[in-house]
Amino acid sequence: MALPDSVTTCLSQPVHYSICKLGFEETDTYDINNILSGNGEVCWQAVTEHVCYLESDQSVDYIRSIRSLGPVCESVHLYFKSLPKEQFVVQYASWFHWTNCTEVFLEVFDVVLQYTQATEVALGLMKLTSCLERALGDVYLLKGNDCPFLLRDLLASEQLADVFGQAVMNVLRVFIGSPHGLNLRNVLWHGFASPQEIPDKYCAMLLFLTAGLGQLLQAYLLQTKCVLVHRPYTIFISLEELDAFPLDNEILSVAEELVKQSSFVLKIMLPFWIAALTAFKQGRYADSVILLLPQLEVGLRLLFTTSNKCPNRLLTAESSALYTTFDEMLAKHLNNEEVNHLPIVLEEPAMASDFLWDFLNHQEGPRIRDRLSHGEINLETFPREIANQIVGFAITILCRFSDEDMFSLKEHMVIKPLVSCASCYRSRFHPISRLKKQVLECTKSIHLWPELPTVPEEQVQKIKGLEGNAEADTLILMISEIISQLQHYMPQNYYKSDDPINSVLTERLLVELCDTRICTLYSPRPVLEVVVVLRRISAQCHQVSQQVIAGAGLRYTQWVNKTLRSRQRHNYRRMLNSIKFLSPVLRLILLLITLELVSVHSVCKKNPFDYQQYLKFLKLVLQYTENLVTYTSPEKNKWDETMELTKRTLIKLRKISDRKLMLMHLAT
Repeated sequence: MALPDSVTTCLSQPVHYSICKLGFEETDTYDINNILSGNGEVCWQAVTEHVCYLESDQSVDYIRSIRSLGPVCESVHLYFKSLPKEQFVVQYASWFHWTNCTEVFLEVFDVVLQYTQATEVALGLMKLTSCLERALGDVYLLKGNDCPFLLRDLLASEQLADVFGQAVMNVLRVFIGSPHGLNLRNVLWHGFASPQEIPDKYCAMLLFLTAGLGQLLQAYLLQTKCVLVHRPYTIFISLEELDAFPLDNEILSVAEELVKQSSFVLKIMLPFWIAALTAFKQGRYADSVILLLPQLEVGLRLLFTTSNKCPNRLLTAESSALYTTFDEMLAKHLNNEEVNHLPIVLEEPAMASDFLWDFLNHQEGPRIRDRLSHGEINLETFPREIANQIVGFAITILCRFSDEDMFSLKEHMVIKPLVSCASCYRSRFHPISRLKKQVLECTKSIHLWPELPTVPEEQVQKIKGLEGNAEADTLILMISEIISQLQHYMPQNYYKSDDPINSVLTERLLVELCDTRICTLYSPRPVLEVVVVLRRISAQCHQVSQQVIAGAGLRYTQWVNKTLRSRQRHNYRRMLNSIKFLSPVLRLILLLITLELVSVHSVCKKNPFDYQQYLKFLKLVLQYTENLVTYTSPEKNKWDETMELTKRTLIKLRKISDRKLMLMHLAT
């Protein structure tokens, strides 16, 4: 697909005018002393006087306000450039403490002072706005409960107006938070502005305003005796799950050439790509990702608008419309219900879309763009593992939209492992993928049961009234029969056993089934509803396993130390007896879950009645596992009830199996 190579701006004409020209129309020199006291404090009244209002409804007149504030921004910019770094730190550093990101704001001052590259101004503004938004949210929580997710709602809130004053909030809304104003945060984070299109004086002004907010907040806290509490940052766990793309210096060197050749990169945005790769090589992982995410968005937007024949949507939307963002570009259909052609253009739609959904959208994924842009991540400790994957994915996209004939044989060999990994990518954070992970983790937990310390059988047998375990043997036989029936319904080429109760063989089967590739892209609602129930069942099974492990260990220690009373010894014997059938019954349920998952998309073919009957069956299993959690908890220890509950449930499962209503693919 041919992509346009003559794009000179991604800003619509009105937005370009507002950002690049409007604030420069008034050329009068503004005296910095009008808005700055002798000790460096912001004179807010003088600043707010430059915000203009419409006569009709007294709402902010953004056009006139931007024009009026232009000379003020220029004056602040020149003032900051005249300050030595040491003086700035002494005079202003304490006013940034309320943001919990003082170092970030001091770095932004370096950008204002030195101004070596235009990309640094954009990067500084993106970091500044995200940190400022997070800090304002912390202030909001002094007065409210649930902090608004969107910056524009935050700045329009009564809570912040009570702390800072409505006039001060209106000043901020001229620069960020309103689509009618400069809207610098959104224009940058969504990849619309090229490096040369963001005046550095706006970066200086927001730095100045942030210090001024710190001064106002300090006065408010002293007056109200309140304490500002900062919400904790998001901490990423299980980073090994994110390991998808191998990166080394050779690949990065090839990437530096790719960005100059790939049609995915708009020429006006090339400096951002180079800066992102440079930042990664320098170990500035947060900077690298902050620079790269908007470029991935604008590159995909270029593909989206070209493939769906809506070139006008490459530009920033006006205040009356929505931007074309990741959410829409990754959707199955356009707003007019027509098919979105972007996945087709990507050729590996599952790989590209699954990766983007994993890292940007899925609730249990890292949601990198949201968390970075809203200030939820500590920039100083940003994980290399996440940056590695974003950069690796970006390089694969560059390859896809580059002329292969321009690659040397060596470059082909260097990049080949990365491309191979991309083609094999499977979603890690879709609910279906998370269910597979849950099943395997629960299987590992149950695998530990045979290693649990137990009292020798001859000692246990001496407890009067508990001789024999015929009931447990009966339950195990029932489980074996049901698993044998299930084997007839398993997909072809999967392992089948003559010994269905064998734990090792069952675990092997579960691993094979969980390795089955299941479509996760654009899962229909019925599929997701079923997966939610299956995940709840799996979670309950895992909790039962953990409770059994903990309980068995505790009771064994008490037995050895002879601290169990007579009733507790009887209960311990019942526990040991129950463990014999609980292990296979949990593996049976995991097998059921996994078989249902493998054929989960067939649920869409069911008529409404059959679908409701199917959900009723799943909820029966869920109710059993929930009761099992209760009975096996350390507070209850109801092992006789556990046995009776299991017996009733197995009888129902066997009946359902006999009627062939248990597995979804039987209805297809």
